Amino acid sequence: MSIRHATAEDRTAVIRMLRAAHGETGLDGEAAFKVKFDPAYANSLFEAHRQRPEALCLIYAPDGQPRGVLMALASWHPFGPVRCARETLWWIEPEFRGRGALHMLSAYEAWAREVGCAYVGMAGLGHDPRVGRMYERRGYTRAETHFLKEV
Repeated sequence: MSIRHATAEDRTAVIRMLRAAHGETGLDGEAAFKVKFDPAYANSLFEAHRQRPEALCLIYAPDGQPRGVLMALASWHPFGPVRCARETLWWIEPEFRGRGALHMLSAYEAWAREVGCAYVGMAGLGHDPRVGRMYERRGYTRAETHFLKEV
């Protein structure tokens, strides 16, 4: 599996994948949380995760081209002195999904340990039960449910 840290050369591919993730998750109108895709904001998100020491931007490139991206942040939990890693975004192009996803999760978990995190978190937008089952098989447990209301 070719999983590596993002470089500046990945910018165009990552922004393309962020746009695709945005559409698939329904953020442009079907999801409870709606936000218009903004390429400049996507670029800022990419750069923040690529450059900040408490952030991660992994690239999955099984054929040498970026086909997946996982972004995360490490921080102290607000309730106590415990460092936690939190996924910001995870996307793999549909035709490249499969076992590579597990390798990406492993790389994310290894990074979290390296930066001193005691916990690592993943989110799931939408209602695909396969995502939850995959996380549970990896040892994740459901910890919180978030509710949103547009105001």
